[in-house]
Amino acid sequence: MHLSGKKVLVTGADGFIGSHLVEHLLEEGCKVKAFVYYNSFNSWGWLDTLPTDKLKQLEIFAGDIRDPNGVREAMKGTEVVFHLAALIAIPFSYHSPDSYIDTNVKGTLNIVQGAKDLGIERVLVTSTSEVYGTATYIPINENHPRQPQSPYSASKIGADCIAESFYRSFNLPLTIVRPFNTYGPRQSARAVIPTIISQLLNGMNEIQLGDTIPTRDLTFVKDTVKGFAAIAKSDLLIGHDCNIASQSEIAVGDLAQELINQINPSAKIVTDNTRMRPANSEVFRLYGSNEKIKEHTGWTPEYTLSQGLKETIAWFRQPANLSRYKADIYNI
Repeated sequence: MHLSGKKVLVTGADGFIGSHLVEHLLEEGCKVKAFVYYNSFNSWGWLDTLPTDKLKQLEIFAGDIRDPNGVREAMKGTEVVFHLAALIAIPFSYHSPDSYIDTNVKGTLNIVQGAKDLGIERVLVTSTSEVYGTATYIPINENHPRQPQSPYSASKIGADCIAESFYRSFNLPLTIVRPFNTYGPRQSARAVIPTIISQLLNGMNEIQLGDTIPTRDLTFVKDTVKGFAAIAKSDLLIGHDCNIASQSEIAVGDLAQELINQINPSAKIVTDNTRMRPANSEVFRLYGSNEKIKEHTGWTPEYTLSQGLKETIAWFRQPANLSRYKADIYNI
């Protein structure tokens, strides 16, 4: 399938990956409708930071992914749907799991039900590497067992199953896209890289972190969104789930030290127990296979970790960007 000229809906367009995907789809020649979370401030999230010429190309739809009526209205007249809207913070899911079921499971149901009824040509449902839990083998391919180690990951497993059931029951042309740990400009402070960078750039010499042992497979956001587009173009991936991964890993502690070396070599890592996951909930190893996406689309990461971190740090160094982050508090 060609994306150029297609009328495309992006849910979660106001978020980190969603806003980058919107920009990339504009570059692909798509007519983009951006579904943003309704609020009384009329904020469009990260889309508010885009250049005026890009904003003028967008159709903005403010709604709530939990509401099937608004979702269906947003989907009318579109041909392709990229569904990214979700609650994603793991610590918040420990004490507010109901909201994750409502947003992640029910929200996905609203998307696939609307897509079925409206005859949408292509649906991409966003999953997460957290559904795999701690690796039982590496690299983690799409056949790896699902292990719900947090209410968040459980909600995403449920959402994946809802999506898969609509493909099997109704032949809905969808793919479940499973990014590993995406990072880059605009990422929320609940993620480890913005947490480290924002503390360092605010002059802190003791960098507060949780467990530094777990490993993560990091993909720069510009590579991730190109992966989304490549998957959408591949008819061979309809009915499949597909990782977007760098097929490499780095320990959180080593990642933190690399950032410290680049920004403030005198800073030290300090363990903050409030940032630790419960022992059985921590995902200790994520190291994904990207063989499937490479085979079916030819996608490979263009950014090395060093290049991606350099671009991310440069973005955070801009005062207007850094000021958006509260480095002195733990963002759950």
